[in-house]
Amino acid sequence: MTCAPRLLRSDGDPAALAAAVLALPQRGGVLALAAQQEEALLRQVLPPAWPPAGAAGMSPAALDPAFVLGTGGSSGRRRWCVQPLAHLQASVEACGQWLQGLGLDPARCQLFNPLPLHHISGLMPLLRSASWGAEQRALPPNLLREPARLRAEATPATDRPALLSLVPTQLQRLLADPDGRRWLEAFALIWVGGAALPQALADACRQQGLRLAPCYGSTETGAMVAALAPEDFLAGVPGCGLPLPHVRLRLSDDGALEIQALSLAAGFLAPGGYEPLPLNGGWWRSGDAARLMPEGLQWCGRLDGAISSGGETVFPEQVRERLLALAAADGLALEALLLLPQADARWGERLVALVRLDPAAPTDALARLDALARVLPPSQRPQRWLLCPDLSPTAAGKWDQAQWHRWLAAQPLPSA
Repeated sequence: MTCAPRLLRSDGDPAALAAAVLALPQRGGVLALAAQQEEALLRQVLPPAWPPAGAAGMSPAALDPAFVLGTGGSSGRRRWCVQPLAHLQASVEACGQWLQGLGLDPARCQLFNPLPLHHISGLMPLLRSASWGAEQRALPPNLLREPARLRAEATPATDRPALLSLVPTQLQRLLADPDGRRWLEAFALIWVGGAALPQALADACRQQGLRLAPCYGSTETGAMVAALAPEDFLAGVPGCGLPLPHVRLRLSDDGALEIQALSLAAGFLAPGGYEPLPLNGGWWRSGDAARLMPEGLQWCGRLDGAISSGGETVFPEQVRERLLALAAADGLALEALLLLPQADARWGERLVALVRLDPAAPTDALARLDALARVLPPSQRPQRWLLCPDLSPTAAGKWDQAQWHRWLAAQPLPSA
């Protein structure tokens, strides 16, 4: 039995946090990483000793050294994922092989990291840099909100390829600013994941010549398991690309994406103890609907987020993508859009649209959005459009579904 897991908040001293992460291979044990707002939640599930209750039958080496990271924010259920260091190192090695296939030497790359360490995509650049012998530069998240300062203080060196990981909300904010656009142009490759990449944003990046690499992954998969090469992105290829070398993908009978990978998590921590990752012959069911095309993976939305409306299965994320594209084509600037289901006596469920408008948006913007939505099938048209000035995803680019469902429940229903 080893000592209890150590919990570190990702808003602590950056140098001390990085040192703790990089010392884990030699020190061993379990390192739990949390945002300040979630420290109390994580403490509730951390066991007093390791291995945790419920891990009987697993060798201690399978769970030590390991990280504990939050996952599941997009589905409304926060869980705590146990990721063995050896599994993350398999992901690091596969990522390096993928870069080599693009003609990039991982050891010569500069890795710019604007995501916090408690996020899987914030942790991985640090592990990659240590394994590859590459330079890693952590960027304070607030620096991305000041593009002029960002460009002045964090412009990549020109003698080595620079790599960057972003979520779509960060990319959108930078693209809207001239200094942000020029900063992005300095990167040889920009991974974009954590949430769906809106079509309008992808088109704008192609017009700008930005070398995006849309990717798919999760905490449970040890970050990305599929990525699109920048050349393919610029050529107009959709989706998240082909599987990385350590991964196999398939679809279940109901269209769920299933993943077999060396980087899969070991399991989850819950108040009742440890829960192994549920596998079917080594395959993990992701809960995401997808298509596997010759050019690679295309994400369709969360299966647990799909609704039945008038007998039709509707994926809110797909509808959101279509509405954003319609709004952009009509010249309507939306700062944020979220679709939530609401019970309906006739339809079973109907979508409600929460909208944060650009300050310059016309006064009839909601009416125009409602008119634009009439090109969609009736089951996909929002029954209501609600102004929500505070609407915003989390820093990781995901939607806190529980928060916005509470907001929606507090709004008055329309009069009959």
